[in-house]
Amino acid sequence: MSHASIETRRANGAMPRRPQERIVTLMHGAGGRAMRALVQDTLAAGFPAGAPWAVGLEAMDDGAAIPLADGWLVVTTDSHVVHPWEFPGGDIGRLSISGTVNDLAMMGATEPLGLTSAIVVEEGFALADLERVQSSMTTACLEAGATVVTGDTKVMGRGELDGIVINTTGVALARSVVRDSGLVPGDRIVMTGTIGDHGIALMAARHGLDFDGGLASDVAPINRLVRLALDAAPGAVRAMKDPTRGGVASALHEMAEKSGVGIVVEAERIPVSPAVRSAAEILGLDPFHIANEGKAILGVAAQAADAVLAALRSHPRGADAAIVGECIDRQVGRVILDTGFGRRLVTEPEGEPLPRIC
Repeated sequence: MSHASIETRRANGAMPRRPQERIVTLMHGAGGRAMRALVQDTLAAGFPAGAPWAVGLEAMDDGAAIPLADGWLVVTTDSHVVHPWEFPGGDIGRLSISGTVNDLAMMGATEPLGLTSAIVVEEGFALADLERVQSSMTTACLEAGATVVTGDTKVMGRGELDGIVINTTGVALARSVVRDSGLVPGDRIVMTGTIGDHGIALMAARHGLDFDGGLASDVAPINRLVRLALDAAPGAVRAMKDPTRGGVASALHEMAEKSGVGIVVEAERIPVSPAVRSAAEILGLDPFHIANEGKAILGVAAQAADAVLAALRSHPRGADAAIVGECIDRQVGRVILDTGFGRRLVTEPEGEPLPRIC
């Protein structure tokens, strides 16, 4: 009996799954602890160790970094599967370019040398829609100062794929590498803009929900915004991460754990648009857990935080940037929300309320 036949019978209930059998669930793709454990314990396990002077797979960062004579070569790759493929503010094409450019930027590599694009499309996907995806990719490249230099195309049969999947890889040079693990006590936490925009806009599109306020994804390449922050105070940006799957909560937890610090954030300082706040309240969702695709979290030395904030706010995509908290030498690995009336721990999402958001 083929593997496909076995899985079909299991799905139909004719062949129960063995109690001890472990399976992959949507939780493993949500960007929180379950996903990190899947990558560390299964997908990244067993590969030979990289060079000790490089930033490799074991670092679980936004990319890899290989030292050169006068800088670093940074490489990152990402696959994009989103439903619906088009949503308010963007589509899978814009998402694929922006996500990869932003992952490079989170390592300090803000001037991409080139991107690859591997597209898998389902038979029956409209050519007009594919042209729109390609146009969005081109527009995002122009915004980022990047281009696609090579690629691959595959076509799957009807029903073998849900529309379209895009994988992109990016390569760039960096003067110095910024890790997500460089926070020290006293550092300020800076957010480059409002949170939760992408996930809420996608949920509205997926379920046909109509909210007042004009929800739209924040999907955009932010490498030029990040460069302004890095140049405002060289060496002062100690850590960066883009809060995609799992949202701000997951990103802050990962940064705190890797850096060996606790993080306190002030609720009143966190930028959330009125439309997202209202929609999240109606849906019972926490903006901390909702994905973003055009924002970054920066850990900045205290004495440089104001200069970095001013640089971010000078760019249209950083107009809502804010200093939202600081790192402490207690509560290591924990994220604490100061509500103004008390403090509580911020939990990571156990599962993503919106599977397939990037």
